[in-house]
Amino acid sequence: MAGLNYVYGQQYNHLVSAGSKNSERLLQSRQAATPHHHARVAAAAARTANNLSLSRDLDDSIDSVALKETKENREKDGKDKRDKDSKEKAKSSDWVTIDMGGMLLRNLAPSVFDFHFLTTLYLNHNNFTYIPHQIANLKCLTLLDLSGNKLVSIPPELGSVVSLKELLLFDNQLTFLPIELGALYQLEVFGIEGNPLTEPYMGYMQKDGALAIISYMRENLPSGPPPAEREWITLDESFSQNDPNAFTILCYNTLCDKYATPQTYSYTPSWALAWDYRKELILSEIVNYNADIVCLQEMETGQFEEYFQEYFISNSLYEGVFWPKSRSRTMGEYERRAVDGCATFFRPDKFTLVEKHSIEFQQIAMQRPELRRTEDVFNRVMVKDNIGLITVLESKDANPKFKVVVANTHLHWDPSDPDVKLVQTAMLMEEVTKIVAAHAPSAQTGPPGSAPRANGNGSSVPPVQQVPVIVCGDFNSLPGSGVHSLLGDGSVPAGHEDFGKYTYGAYTREGISHQLNLKSVYPPSVTGDLNGKSEASTTVSSATASASLDFTNYTPMFKGVIDYIWVSGMTLSVGGVLGGVDKEHVKTSVGFPNVHHASDHVPIMAALSYKGVPGVGGKEKNEGGRRK
Repeated sequence: MAGLNYVYGQQYNHLVSAGSKNSERLLQSRQAATPHHHARVAAAAARTANNLSLSRDLDDSIDSVALKETKENREKDGKDKRDKDSKEKAKSSDWVTIDMGGMLLRNLAPSVFDFHFLTTLYLNHNNFTYIPHQIANLKCLTLLDLSGNKLVSIPPELGSVVSLKELLLFDNQLTFLPIELGALYQLEVFGIEGNPLTEPYMGYMQKDGALAIISYMRENLPSGPPPAEREWITLDESFSQNDPNAFTILCYNTLCDKYATPQTYSYTPSWALAWDYRKELILSEIVNYNADIVCLQEMETGQFEEYFQEYFISNSLYEGVFWPKSRSRTMGEYERRAVDGCATFFRPDKFTLVEKHSIEFQQIAMQRPELRRTEDVFNRVMVKDNIGLITVLESKDANPKFKVVVANTHLHWDPSDPDVKLVQTAMLMEEVTKIVAAHAPSAQTGPPGSAPRANGNGSSVPPVQQVPVIVCGDFNSLPGSGVHSLLGDGSVPAGHEDFGKYTYGAYTREGISHQLNLKSVYPPSVTGDLNGKSEASTTVSSATASASLDFTNYTPMFKGVIDYIWVSGMTLSVGGVLGGVDKEHVKTSVGFPNVHHASDHVPIMAALSYKGVPGVGGKEKNEGGRRK
């Protein structure tokens, strides 16, 4: 083993300059050829730490005598010390590292790949000529040392262990590397020196160091087959898209260009992260899904005006409205065009725009005297410039015509600020309610000769529940959060945990509520499972069960449902929804965006139907969520 690897090591030593980050690691690797070298070093370090601990304990004992502690206190201290030592001993027995280095092994026992919890695996200085592809089972590995072996190839499956931060392959017989290693986006140390690499690997290493090889491979990762088309899940067999009361809506966070940085999405090839590539993919998705209403978040002002709106109008597809984040108020024309916001498009052959309203949470908070006097509003809510956009649309073909209020929003992103998102949602619901009330039937008497009624149309349903309402967007909130509860349950109590220690006037004093009677278009049995309080029922239909969304946002660090379409349950029925992304495709994806997915979010979509105003004339009957 030593002979050939020594030759390779000498041949390529000139590639490791004195200032190279890998030079020290290479030297350490060559000094670690003895059996269980790393385990021995760790044991020695532990003994040193224990000796220091014993020394401190002795000092504590001397101090105790000097202070003349009572026997009772000494016994108590001794018991506490024993308890502490016992806990530390139990903690130290938890292991996540295996050192099989320097054992001259030729094969690995398959059971090694069952230790899925391993974070560190030393297999250095053995006689391995190959590594089984089952190495990919160790998804928690952050360090893998295969240095000083006789490896002539690396399994492509190793590229799926994206948790790796250190991959040491020093002093082997590798001439080429699998392109799949380009997926190792977290790699900080790539030890490849001491191998007879061919071009282009050698050239990249000589010019920019070993990690340049990983970057090269990432840029050239094969696109792979596109994912299977997302299934359309029918929830109501009687639903017909030809019904003049039926329409579809799509909601999509498109990932603004300025947020799509290589630092944040380092796992994505630069060409696939580029806006020129992604915007065409986004446009293609929107056109292919062919929804009647399209609500987009993170849409740049310039891109809305110059690309999307221009394309949609010139092709007679959509008309649109847009509102940027509040910061654009203080910017010049050039800077303003880079500010993102919310865009709502609608088919002009299906709807007419009645009115539009911008919802700037900063401005709303300033207009509320009680909130304006609250310190936490200034320090936490006012510094966020998230917005919402409300459009009131009127149907063209339905008889009678109906109006639908569509609220499109993008809440604050930070998971550590649930209070901010809850306050933003409260303000959004209040503004939506005001607009809905303005379009609801006014209180008046019924037909001549009839007794007075609460609503002019004779319905006993509250006016704000008689107007179709859609609230959708990126809420950056998981099921089970205060935001989700407020939207779906209609209220959150004053002491909700998402408020934390902060004070927001009546919101934290009395709680928050609304009367819009909203429900998620995706079945509660689906979203309920995601927040730890399952609402699943044994009687759930197969269609409902198959409508599962595992996520709407997918990155290596996060996978969850944070985008929603909420609709008024009294006036809108759900005929179907767009299913989740192909699970097999997801298994092979590090995260989104990638070649096939333009954003870290995925679009969600639903088919809806206006049911009419409940209780009017006895003609409407809610059966299975469908107008009969």
